[in-house]
Amino acid sequence: MLTELQCRKALPAEKPYKLSDEKGLHLYVTPSGFKSWRYKYRFDRKEKRLTFGPWPEVTLREARARRDDARRLLRDGIDPGAKAAKREVPTLRAVTARWLELQADLWKPKHADYVRKGLEAEILPALGARPIDAITPSDVLELLTAIQTRGATEAAHRLRSQLSHVFQHAIASADATFDPAAALAAALRPIVKRKHPALLDLKKARACLLKVESEPGFPVVKLASRLLALTAARPGMIRYAEPADFEDLDGDNPIWRVPAAKMKLERASSEQAAYDFILPLSRQAVETVRVTAELNKGRKYLFASISKSHLPISENALNVAYRRAGYERLHVPHGWRSTFSTLMNERAMDLDRPGDRAVIDLMLAHQPSGVEAHYNRAGYMPRRRLIAQEWADLLLQGLPCPKSLLIGRRR
Repeated sequence: MLTELQCRKALPAEKPYKLSDEKGLHLYVTPSGFKSWRYKYRFDRKEKRLTFGPWPEVTLREARARRDDARRLLRDGIDPGAKAAKREVPTLRAVTARWLELQADLWKPKHADYVRKGLEAEILPALGARPIDAITPSDVLELLTAIQTRGATEAAHRLRSQLSHVFQHAIASADATFDPAAALAAALRPIVKRKHPALLDLKKARACLLKVESEPGFPVVKLASRLLALTAARPGMIRYAEPADFEDLDGDNPIWRVPAAKMKLERASSEQAAYDFILPLSRQAVETVRVTAELNKGRKYLFASISKSHLPISENALNVAYRRAGYERLHVPHGWRSTFSTLMNERAMDLDRPGDRAVIDLMLAHQPSGVEAHYNRAGYMPRRRLIAQEWADLLLQGLPCPKSLLIGRRR
């Protein structure tokens, strides 16, 4: 007989498999990790099957109770499957709402809202009112094809995946018997992965930063651009940086501690301090932070909006600055990550420092599988600090100090 612990420890495998309990009851585990209770029985000399719902929503104890109910019907000459088939089948909209509710503890509210709005806008108006077991692959493909036809191929693939998860939940809950979205990825145009444009030559990268800082514009945007280039952080991390996130600026080991909630993490991880990301700061980065903090003293965000002081600079502020400087399709703010990675990895090879590759990945907040997240984010700190300083010295050679960016500032 099974135990709840065995159910919890059942990991997905390459193929579906069963964990038997007794009297025909078993836990069915799919390659995606879904676990559902199934009951195999014979009626009128034919083998049949009932699905009782997903684990852990349906506990082992409850699954056994449902099995026993089915066995009592069999004893009385009643097919439990035929009786179950008479119940009302929920609509796609109802199952989608149920699935979204289950994800609430895993996703950040912003992401949950994004997924919900996407399904409500693209899928549910056409299919939401239909019984979930009446939806066919052609129904789904028609919608996805229309989405990709208007140029939103990535959205079509994303919605197909989300819809497939909804159907998998329905199967586990005995509301559907198959997933009509599962095999449709091959029917859609492939996603062409586009890299962010980035300059991979040190002199050209330095000239780009200088040009952006030389153009007319708000000092806070120029300072944000400089810190972005020095840290190779994601633009979103720069936008939402707060003065309190920077520690030991007057000491020997200044750092930027990015709270886990601001990182690209699932909700469970983002609520743990162990997942905070720590960036060692070069002397030039410390100076940039100090100048900006003085400029925006009293405001919540380090790089506060000019017109709305309680908000950070807009999501597009840095992109506009780079376009005005003439670097559209040549180098974008996010491209500093590729610039830093490429140039510092090349330098590591030239100087016979192969160990730097893993350290550089950690500096970009890349998390290798199988390594504890808190170790990833805080490990190799002495070496990371040396690389950060080396990068700053190379990039800012010949560039003016941050205070010079305040001259002639626009307000």
